[in-house]
Amino acid sequence: MVHLNNSWDDLLADEFRKEYYLKIREFLKSEYADPRFPVYPPMNDLFNALKITDYNAVKAVILGQDPYHGPGQAHGLSFSVKEGIAPPPSLVNIFKEYHDDLGYPIPRSGDLTAWARHGVLLLNTVLSVRGGQAASHKGVGWEIFTDRVIELLNARQEPIVFLLWGRFAKDKAALITNPAHHILTAAHPSPLSAHNGFFGCRHFSKTNALLAHDPVDWRLD
Repeated sequence: MVHLNNSWDDLLADEFRKEYYLKIREFLKSEYADPRFPVYPPMNDLFNALKITDYNAVKAVILGQDPYHGPGQAHGLSFSVKEGIAPPPSLVNIFKEYHDDLGYPIPRSGDLTAWARHGVLLLNTVLSVRGGQAASHKGVGWEIFTDRVIELLNARQEPIVFLLWGRFAKDKAALITNPAHHILTAAHPSPLSAHNGFFGCRHFSKTNALLAHDPVDWRLD
């Protein structure tokens, strides 16, 4: 049984007992045990987004697709990499927009744990991946689980800002029906698309304008 040690435990208890999730669990056991390839993030980091950001503390949600698939990068938070790992191109572009929007210096580290602790749920729609094989765990059931997380957040009455970057994230807007919440969309920060609407989106300052009563502390350094 997964233990998140916060409000998510009760909210997701039934989900962890469902047949599809038990199939994910068996799949992951075989994947992590297979000596032919690594699996990321480390097993203990799979649910870091939910462990660090309690349900009742969520102010904003940044949706990613699946974890980074390079050695030592993924640690369970969308777009974030472990301390000491060079920020991948998408994160470099996020930091450029962060600097241009808020005026803060470009962070030295790509570890976004501080955002998670300040109420930003950094959720990938797929929570695991084979090393070197992007989207290799797509379709194994994670999408059902993370859709449920979004549905639970949608049921909350306290305002949440959902930052949906790129087509796959924008597709999740259909799950966000509660008028208490806000949706901000932009191109994906990937170098392939960042110039088509991510740069200049000003989502960090717009989020805080929408949450004027309790804004996010975006500072990283």
